[in-house]
Amino acid sequence: MATDPQAVDPLAVTLRAGERTPTGVIENCIDRIDAVEGDVQALVPESGREPRLRREAAALAARHGESATRPPLFGVPVGVKDIFHVDGYQTRAGSSVPAAAITDAEATAVRRLRDAGALHLGKTHTTEFAYFEPGPTRNPRDLGHTPGGSSSGSAAAVAAGMCPLALGTQTVGSVIRPAAFCGIVGFKPSHGRIPLDGVVPFSPTVDHVGTFTADVAGAARAASVLCDGWAPATPDEQPILGVVEGPYFEQATPAGRAGLDAGADALADAGYEVRRVSVFDDIEAINDRHDALTAAELALTHAERFADHGERFADTTADLIETGRTVGVDELVDARAATREVRAQVGERLHEAGVDLLLSPAAPGPAPAGIDDTGDPIMNLPWTHAGVPALTVPCGRVDGLPLGLQVVAPFGADESLVAWGEGVAAAVADVGSVAGRA
Repeated sequence: MATDPQAVDPLAVTLRAGERTPTGVIENCIDRIDAVEGDVQALVPESGREPRLRREAAALAARHGESATRPPLFGVPVGVKDIFHVDGYQTRAGSSVPAAAITDAEATAVRRLRDAGALHLGKTHTTEFAYFEPGPTRNPRDLGHTPGGSSSGSAAAVAAGMCPLALGTQTVGSVIRPAAFCGIVGFKPSHGRIPLDGVVPFSPTVDHVGTFTADVAGAARAASVLCDGWAPATPDEQPILGVVEGPYFEQATPAGRAGLDAGADALADAGYEVRRVSVFDDIEAINDRHDALTAAELALTHAERFADHGERFADTTADLIETGRTVGVDELVDARAATREVRAQVGERLHEAGVDLLLSPAAPGPAPAGIDDTGDPIMNLPWTHAGVPALTVPCGRVDGLPLGLQVVAPFGADESLVAWGEGVAAAVADVGSVAGRA
């Protein structure tokens, strides 16, 4: 189906200047939802959504009559993954567990967006408790394919043009992978840069809040509101880029590997210095530790809820909780410590190789067919384990389905990653079909 993602930055600028009104923007969103939501199913159903949005848009405009005082996201509609608590809404987390056992105080991330003038478009579908049991959402680029998960609805809502910005979370690959599958930009900051309070936890040691936008400029504007201590960077020089190779890279499919090669070629043609860098020779051990860590912490964070409502959990989620119960205390402690060790190793590897950023596939390949499988997050796992910032930008297609280029930086270098990411995204924007190279 046709998609038409909206860009946050020009929309925010025109709204603050008074060239557009929150009510006019909301009417456009409502029209778009009416046109595509029946097919995409990105949004959690909400009775009275349209009149509620019109009231809130009018109230926002009345509250900020002077353009000089309008906040940075004035009138920008935002989709919110349904594991974030939002005042006035139930949190269902893609589950049949009673909402009273899930809903809590509003998330700091949501509050920061509201304070910045954003309008809550609505809750977006998630896999159950952000694991693998899929919801009803389909990929706007091809309705016969998954949008990815667990932030399925958020990625699809932005890709389908329902809203220019959406919140997601990532515990393995739940921002970067769906953004890649849907052909948009996903940004996962360093662990802890966006507070996790008010978000239903999965594995707090590696849970991250992230965003979906149409372009990198939109990710930067959202990060300036959401991230603690954000200070925009203006690097003087182009980054030196490291293209991953070795056992980690070999986990991708031939199509995914070809997509990375095509992106690297485009960047070299654009004048970037590109080097090959072997990373994660111990990737199997990292994968195993991350699996044990997330299973154990899911079991801990849902212990009371599972005891009271275990029969309402999907089999996939219940099985992981049962697996998590078998993880010993020493193994859990070691896995938590390993996240800091891998974080340090990433920084050291970048330094040793003399590169500023590392490039890798954002997913093993394009979105799988069907919606019963949200795809494999294996290409995102080590970066999430390390808690380093990651950005994905569209880079090529396979049989018309988008591929994503994953760009990562050392821990804490979020601002530099986003600043450099605009140039990287522009350089790979015209990469076409890579199917012949797969």
